[in-house]
Amino acid sequence: MTTGRNRQAPRPPEGTPPRPELARQARAVLSDAVGIAHWAAADGDPGPGPLGSQALERAVAALGLTPAQAHAAWDRAKLSGLVELHDGVVRPGWRLHAWDSDDSAVLRGWVALFDAWSLIHPAPDDVDPGLVSEVIESVPQVLSLLQLSAGPVTAPALLDLLAQRVAELHEERCEVLYGPAAPDAEPVPAGPAPAEVPTARSLAPLLRWALEGLAAVGALTLGEGQATLTPLGNWAVWVKLEQICVAAQSPAGNIEQSAQDMLRGCAQLTPGPARAEYRAWLAARTVSSAVSELVAVARGEDALLRGLAFEALRVVGAPAEPAVRAVVDEPQLRPYALIWLAEYEGADPEDAQSILTREESTWLWVDTAAAVADHGDSELLVRHLDSAVQGNVPALIEEVRAIGHPRTVQVLVALAAAHPDPALAKAVRRAAFQVHTGGA
Repeated sequence: MTTGRNRQAPRPPEGTPPRPELARQARAVLSDAVGIAHWAAADGDPGPGPLGSQALERAVAALGLTPAQAHAAWDRAKLSGLVELHDGVVRPGWRLHAWDSDDSAVLRGWVALFDAWSLIHPAPDDVDPGLVSEVIESVPQVLSLLQLSAGPVTAPALLDLLAQRVAELHEERCEVLYGPAAPDAEPVPAGPAPAEVPTARSLAPLLRWALEGLAAVGALTLGEGQATLTPLGNWAVWVKLEQICVAAQSPAGNIEQSAQDMLRGCAQLTPGPARAEYRAWLAARTVSSAVSELVAVARGEDALLRGLAFEALRVVGAPAEPAVRAVVDEPQLRPYALIWLAEYEGADPEDAQSILTREESTWLWVDTAAAVADHGDSELLVRHLDSAVQGNVPALIEEVRAIGHPRTVQVLVALAAAHPDPALAKAVRRAAFQVHTGGA
């Protein structure tokens, strides 16, 4: 048997091109996106989101694209990390700078595009969004069939598999719940009757939409009534399956837990094993749902879980960047988000905290102290004093009282109880009482 320590690196399926060739293919798929990213860097004002009419005219003229091609290239550039949005201003992403020299960066950028195929090719407007969501969730099974077949698969076979998987999801989500009743009473449904299970005929347009979307990002090719994975698509499906296999070997058994319970289970692990657990947990979920769960935990009251949630978001990497950027203005999450973004943009982790203002650093100090007070020991809390930017306890107390962290009183009381210096402990205790009573 193998363990996480001696498990050999998995090899891709036989016939998979080497990474340089895969990267060459990915560069070809994203050539227009790279071109418009370089144009945006030179233009300086492409707009904060969708290309505005004037920027679109300049891009079309500079690149020789049609307006539709320019819009598509712009969307691909954003989704693959070639351009990034910073405080409402678009600027070249780090991946663009590494595009010609780093095959791994290229492949990660293409995989981000592969994961976002449904954004590149939006679903028809007249289709039930719930059904679209079920089809998107079923696509991995369709891709697995394509990979296992190692060649073209007919549309009827793919449609049959899609219908089966959607029916399973539909059944899971439309189960009729029953409320409490007397033992001899007939069960009364607690909600509306489940909707009719979609038929293969009704799913045919959505299968076509999904296959066209995957073809648009270079994952497969379409023939007359059939589909075939490209080498890039075959490699990407293998990568996803390998991630699931890693998840199944989760040593701490947190794969089926909620984000909150998973993070609690990782609280006692050292950083290396904790990251392995994060990867295993993430591999068993869609990126969007995992990131949403982690951000929701970070908004909770447990400061330890807040810090661990951002550690897990570091493992997510680029796909988490929009969600992290979206919480920068939330005081509770701002210091964590700013440090995450600084590291994401290339700052050394040891230096990333230097981007915080003094007030933000103090807020983070209190939040970390709250985590230590709740889950650590008194000696660790006393040592935490050394990490304060103020350099001395009186200045720290004054600024801690001023920032208004909701756990200020509890932190000061715990610190007073833990500190071996009676005079200092008395001063901290007095400060806690003054914050509690609202005194100066």
